[in-house]
Amino acid sequence: MSEHPTSVFPNAGSFGDTDPAPTRPNRRELTWNRGTDVGLLLLRFGVGGTFFAHGMQKVFGLWGGPGIDGFAQVLEGFGFREAVTLSWVTGVTELVAGAFVVLGVATPLAAAGLLAIMINSVALKFGNGFFIASPAGAGAVELDVVLGLAAAALVLTGPGRIALDNGRTWHRRPAPWGVLALVVGVAAAVLVLLLLR
Repeated sequence: MSEHPTSVFPNAGSFGDTDPAPTRPNRRELTWNRGTDVGLLLLRFGVGGTFFAHGMQKVFGLWGGPGIDGFAQVLEGFGFREAVTLSWVTGVTELVAGAFVVLGVATPLAAAGLLAIMINSVALKFGNGFFIASPAGAGAVELDVVLGLAAAALVLTGPGRIALDNGRTWHRRPAPWGVLALVVGVAAAVLVLLLLR
């Protein structure tokens, strides 16, 4: 009988083996590349730019937007209390966090704030259908889901190297910071739904 217990899996070796694992000579290590950085930059421009424009509509009433008072009336229609305050918070968050995502500043936290807004939006519109082309078109959640998932992706991936965050801790190791920011964003969304509606 062997001195050391062995694994039940084939070729796994025994617990006492000190031989290094076999290597694959033709396998190259995966590395970060410029294409990934450009892709994340484009994603940031698309997501952050869209939210920034929505924030301009809510805060300043630009591009046919409702402004603070008009958006507060929309929120009251959905049953929210403190609608004017919530209108300001939503508009300013979209404006500032959208700009931060575009620039790549505090990206996990900024993207988590945008995700929180989209979670609320999807929760409010969920019964209206998914696709904009559906009969309930205007209230569909298609765009909200895409923007929310894109924001969540940026929370977890970080901004890429073409960003003002380049060299920060959350740029070098986005996953731990991203998970924390993700939890904060989801918690904020749930608290708004539970406490203000």
